[in-house]
Amino acid sequence: MIVLLGVLVVILGFATRRNPLLVVGVAGIVTGVLGKLSPDEILKTFGESFASSRSVTIFAITLPVIGLLERNGLQQQARTLIGKLGNLTTGRFLTLYLLLRQLTAAVGLQTIGGPAQSVRPMIAPMAEAAAERRNGGRPLPRAIRDKVRSHAAGADTVGVFFGEDIFLAIGSILLITGLVDATYHAHLEPLDLALWAIPSAVCAFLVHGARLLRFDRALERELVVANAELDVEESAK
Repeated sequence: MIVLLGVLVVILGFATRRNPLLVVGVAGIVTGVLGKLSPDEILKTFGESFASSRSVTIFAITLPVIGLLERNGLQQQARTLIGKLGNLTTGRFLTLYLLLRQLTAAVGLQTIGGPAQSVRPMIAPMAEAAAERRNGGRPLPRAIRDKVRSHAAGADTVGVFFGEDIFLAIGSILLITGLVDATYHAHLEPLDLALWAIPSAVCAFLVHGARLLRFDRALERELVVANAELDVEESAK
C-alpha cells in the first residue's frame, strides 16, 4: 500500500498549483522507488508509457505548429473570411460549427477540432469578427469578448461530447459494453448504444443551438449598453 503515496504527491502538487507535467513525473518516480524498481526499470516504464500513449503527448507537436500559423496571420485570415459573410452572426456561425463538430465526432474524427487545434486560432476569432461587424466595426469590450470566446469553446465541447458516442469504436462505448457484459452478464452490442446516442445528439444540437441563436439577441443588448457607457465616458473627457 505504501506505493499509493505517489497519489499523495499528485494531490499535493495540484493543490499547490505546480506544473502538472512535473507533478506527474515526480509522482511516477516516487511510486517506482517505493515499489523497489531500479532506475533503469523506472526509465523503461516511462519510455514504454510514452510510446504506448503517443496520442496524449501529440500536443508537443501540434502546439508549436499552431503557434507558427497564428504568427503568420491565421487569425487575421479567419477574421477576413468571416467578414465576407455579411449575414452570418456570431450565434449562427457557432451553431454551424456545433453541427460540424457533432458530425465529425460521429464518424470518429474527435481530434479534428478542439480548444487548441481550432477554437483558439480560428473559431473564436471568427466569432469575434462576426460580433465586431454587428457592432459597426468597433472593438468588443473585454467582458463581451471573453463571453464570445467561452461560447465558442462551449460549442466545441458540446458538439464532441454528444457526437462521439455515435461512433462505434469510441472508448466510452467499449467501456459500457464491457462493463455490462462482465457485471450483469448481459450481451450488449455497441451498435445498440450508438443508435441510442443519436436522439441524444439531436436533442443536444437543438437545445444548445437555440441557446447560441438566443445569444445573438443578448449580445446586441450588451453591445448597446457598452457603447452607450463608452460614449458617456468619451463625452465626459
